[in-house]
Amino acid sequence: MSTPVTRRTALLLPLLGLRAAWSAEQIPAPAEPRPPAPTLKPATSATLRVDSRGFIRRWTVHEPIPVSGRLTQNEVEQLLRDRPWSAATAYPAHQLDTSGYNVNLYHFAWALSKPTSNVLFWVTTILEVPADVENARLAIGSNAASVWWLDEERLVSIYNDRQTVIDDGVSRRLQLRKGRHVLRAAIVNGGGATDFCARFLGGDGRPLTSLVSLLAQDS
Repeated sequence: MSTPVTRRTALLLPLLGLRAAWSAEQIPAPAEPRPPAPTLKPATSATLRVDSRGFIRRWTVHEPIPVSGRLTQNEVEQLLRDRPWSAATAYPAHQLDTSGYNVNLYHFAWALSKPTSNVLFWVTTILEVPADVENARLAIGSNAASVWWLDEERLVSIYNDRQTVIDDGVSRRLQLRKGRHVLRAAIVNGGGATDFCARFLGGDGRPLTSLVSLLAQDS
């Protein structure tokens, strides 16, 4: 036998239905996975040579660290004191190959549903240099500010809100010795698009096209 519906229950039923509907609306729907970045793919081969213009196409990219996104020299330097390279290890790293001359960090972060504005990206690559190069220079571009190190030696810094321009920042001349080297950079974005590019130039100003990026064992 079914339980009779009292007048009180009948009055409460519409309210209970409204409450259930309201509660359901408060539960966010699961986020749909976003498509991968169109110009980036996971690195799988043991090595990847730089392209015909010398641009490095393999990088280990850490997921973005939220920061103030201020881009003046003083503000970027303070930011790096507060968020040094060691802070990057708390954020997952991805070993990526880019199909372009640049690495599109906006696409990288967006595909992971991570913030793209007011962020700091730490990136690194391991390079194999087949022979000594005299008077080599590191040449970079970034959107926006960036600071670069080779084997822990700081070489290039550019600041402020800027677009990525090839060879926008160029280091002093240096002897690039045969063997393995670690190139590392901090890229700071305030808002909108963000990407970077890097290559080495020889003493004659021409890009070095014999360098090879390795698959990092630990990222």
